Amino acid sequence: MTALTLSTSGAAALRADAIVVGVAKGAGSKSGDLVVAPGAEAVDKAFDGKLASVLETLGATGGEGEVTKLPAPSGFKSPVVLAVGLGKALEKDDAYSAESLRRAAGVAARALSGVKKAGFALPVEAVEDAAAVAEGALLGAYAFTAYQGGEKDGKGEKSGSGAKRPLAEVTVLGGKPRDKAFKAAAERALALTEEINRARDLVNTPPNDLYPESFAAVAAAAGKEHGLKVQVLDEKSLTKGGYGGILGVGQGSEHGPRLVKLAYTHPKAEKTLAFVGKGITYDSGGISLKPAGHNETMKCDMAGAAAVFAAVVTAARLGLKVNVTGWLALAENMPSGSATRPGDVLRMYSGKTVEVLNTDAEGRLVLADALTRASEERPDAIVDVATLTGAMVLALGNRTFGIMGNDESFRTAIHEIAEEAGEQSWPMPMPVELRKGMDSATADIANMGERMGGGLVAGLFLQEFVGEDIAWAHLDIAGPAYNDGGPFGYTPKGGTGSAIRTLVSLAERTAAGDLG
Repeated sequence: MTALTLSTSGAAALRADAIVVGVAKGAGSKSGDLVVAPGAEAVDKAFDGKLASVLETLGATGGEGEVTKLPAPSGFKSPVVLAVGLGKALEKDDAYSAESLRRAAGVAARALSGVKKAGFALPVEAVEDAAAVAEGALLGAYAFTAYQGGEKDGKGEKSGSGAKRPLAEVTVLGGKPRDKAFKAAAERALALTEEINRARDLVNTPPNDLYPESFAAVAAAAGKEHGLKVQVLDEKSLTKGGYGGILGVGQGSEHGPRLVKLAYTHPKAEKTLAFVGKGITYDSGGISLKPAGHNETMKCDMAGAAAVFAAVVTAARLGLKVNVTGWLALAENMPSGSATRPGDVLRMYSGKTVEVLNTDAEGRLVLADALTRASEERPDAIVDVATLTGAMVLALGNRTFGIMGNDESFRTAIHEIAEEAGEQSWPMPMPVELRKGMDSATADIANMGERMGGGLVAGLFLQEFVGEDIAWAHLDIAGPAYNDGGPFGYTPKGGTGSAIRTLVSLAERTAAGDLG
């Protein structure tokens, strides 16, 4: 894990392998000219006030995400200065947004892979700025290298892949290590990003190593470490309890399904949140097999469960004054002689029957059982997270998740929290007329409805299994949960940790009494 420190040292005096500064495109009358961002004054002074000119000579424009390296000036303890673009320069008295700082820090951290220590002299005027820089750098420094490295040599060291280690230590300049607020912000950033990166690891782990039983074991070990109460229901317990949705999805696989309950409680908590995560550790589509080209990244179909797992552990690490229960609905969706067939009818945990018209619409089946079970405990609110539908990706693209819910004010609050946390989201409707498309002549409801608006249909299906008078929101993270393109900002290729910051911020707001 990348270490984090705060420092009041000047950029010139910090012993590090690199100093990171921000630059931006000139605004107003200076449009087109490079501007050195606040935080880099000492570096600019060491260049006799000509840092911008030197960077322009090297081709820097200040564009968002742009990186330019140059030798540090004489007298610096660090040999390298790395300038990262912040985009358009600000007008007087404006401040860079937290998300701009996160992205810039993330880009810089990734560019410094293989480096031991870097000082980040980005614009830090307040605690929130230091937190954003820390989060971005720690998330940007992430790399999934568990399966790289070749064979071990005689010394036990791996060799062969040439993969660089992540940046080992991040030092945020302008942070005040003895100030309680800055210290708390740093501790939060470290706990949050470590759990996000653990969730990324889970998403990136190959499905031959991550399956329901092994995922449950990871959750149980983390629960023991952080004082969570953990309950794991195996096939026998699921059968006894009547969890027909989870069992139906998992019955075609050699790896049996699991339902994992993770409970964090605080003695002074007045509110309880339930988070429910879709955990399909591999989704072949089942008998309704996915077409060629759609299977290769289906190890990511448990990203919702990973997000819920990470959020509950983070709440525990932060000691939030709210009760948070996570439900991980884990199954592997495989075709075999024992697999659920299109046309089969499943009796769900709620007692409702579902006609399975498409076995690739499996996420809603495992979530339905978990939602019903979570509702029995009468939490103040339920949020489920799932890589649920390709339709949501078509609607919102690869970087934005959709939000649906049975309570407009709660849905709005989730959207606002997500945006503030730096996660792109958009509230989606739940048109009642789409419910009719799931009518079944055989069962209480079918797992498929109209093709158009498929993401909304899935939300309507889930709503059927939420307890009465419980505020509920559904986050469809099918787009942003897995990045199969190039890295950007603090977002790596592969698992991203989508929705975790939103869930944690929701728990913090609830603990503070900011949500009704």
